[in-house]
Amino acid sequence: MFWTFLLLLGAMAIPAAAQVAAPAEAPADVGHWGVGVGLSFKQQSYKGMGNKTNAIPLLSYENRWLRLAGPTADFKVPLAVPVTLALRARYAFEDGFESSESRDLYDMAERKSSFWLGAALGWHSELVNASAELLVDASGHSKGKRARTAVDKPLRAGAFLVAPRLALNWVDRDYVNYYYGVRPNEARQGRPAYMGGSALNPELGLRVAYRLASYHSVYVDGSVTRLDDIIQDSPLVGRKTESALRLGYLYQFR
Repeated sequence: MFWTFLLLLGAMAIPAAAQVAAPAEAPADVGHWGVGVGLSFKQQSYKGMGNKTNAIPLLSYENRWLRLAGPTADFKVPLAVPVTLALRARYAFEDGFESSESRDLYDMAERKSSFWLGAALGWHSELVNASAELLVDASGHSKGKRARTAVDKPLRAGAFLVAPRLALNWVDRDYVNYYYGVRPNEARQGRPAYMGGSALNPELGLRVAYRLASYHSVYVDGSVTRLDDIIQDSPLVGRKTESALRLGYLYQFR
């Protein structure tokens, strides 16, 4: 019943990999900033495509009402501890493709990255953290919805923080058909037209963070996601899994 409850809460998460803790002595009503740089390496599932690498400028800010962490912005809604609620905005820069990125995508229309809006819910305890999010495509590119629910267990050892996580990522049929579908006018020999349905993709991840000094920290975050059969059946897809690695450095101002 407990896990069913978490899954139904489902889809509004602040993933452990995106959070950067503020200095413990900073008052909750005083905003604190952080700047840094990150690298993202993602193994693409599309046929003929290798790893996609992105350099990411990192900007973090948090006060009582607002949290910025990389491409995600949360507007906090006051709730009783240990539950957190936020309105969320996110830019999914890793989604999409251009036909020039692979011969197997030749003559395909571009699939654009989208700006997503929704809500995020978290539950925190000494034993485990649970989080969920539900987002809709505000850019109108896919007109889709996506949801995520995750459980992680932060383990601290001195300046190290290790947080393994388990997550479920759901996307609706509009998302699948935009990013993995083949329209009738895009069909070619060896690439038939394809329309799929909604998909559920389980993910295993691990984040390791290290505080170099009071206001300097680095992190490594790795994940492996198994793609639903609906996505694997797409003629554009050549892998059963996607893996990602993110590295980052952050300096937090006093």
